[in-house]
Amino acid sequence: MPMDFSYKETWLHKINPSLKLLVMVLIFIHLLLIHNTNILINYMIGMLVLYLFFTGHPWRRLLVISIPFLFIFLTSSTSMIFFGKGEITWAEWGLVHITEESFFRGLHLGFRGIIFAVLGIVFALTTRPVFLFYSLMQQLKLKPKYAYSFMAAIRLIPLMIEEMQTLHYALKVRGVQGEKGVRGFYNKLKSYSIPLLSQSIRRAYRIAVAMEAKRFSIPGNRTYFYRLGFSKFDVIFLCYLLVIIPLAYITANHFPYFSITDVRFGR
Repeated sequence: MPMDFSYKETWLHKINPSLKLLVMVLIFIHLLLIHNTNILINYMIGMLVLYLFFTGHPWRRLLVISIPFLFIFLTSSTSMIFFGKGEITWAEWGLVHITEESFFRGLHLGFRGIIFAVLGIVFALTTRPVFLFYSLMQQLKLKPKYAYSFMAAIRLIPLMIEEMQTLHYALKVRGVQGEKGVRGFYNKLKSYSIPLLSQSIRRAYRIAVAMEAKRFSIPGNRTYFYRLGFSKFDVIFLCYLLVIIPLAYITANHFPYFSITDVRFGR
């Protein structure tokens, strides 16, 4: 039975993909320069608003996707909290040494990881790969041979998944799935990898020949099926960020969540 991945299109889907990509990269770099945990918390709230209310996906699906966020937060923060260094000791059990400095560094690292994950998911849920590569060609002047190569590779993923399912059923009928132990694992790995790899090589060769026949390697002006540009939704997106980011700093300074705010790693 096919999976239902329907969603409602929002203004985030209508933002120019190249602009969205560049803004996301700048936000990632900006996050690396923030050492104030209170600012990161406010930053995270602002990005969660985009994720929860403007991606257009059902709440149940968003909650399921959010499960890895909690895992990212726990793994990244606890490793720093339990084994970090600091001067003010809160608790100590053998190798576990929790200090005030390590606690806030752990929270800082965890919140930063959540923001990275949220931004990445927002971009993935609201950006069609085809529009992204068309925008890269039209706005950022990416060469068509590279853009169409990436698009062809992305289109191969569903085909490979379908082939893997077909191969799985065929191997199950033949009894290969019933083997146990190391030998069984090796036989399964060989049974899956060789057919999938050979099919992928043949398909990639056919795509390369087709692209060469359509003169993708020759520079020059090309026509596009989709014409992408900038719109009012790009302005809305930039205005939202221009409000949220300064507000995160102002709120953190006047209404801090924690008294210790400046967290610098390596000190």
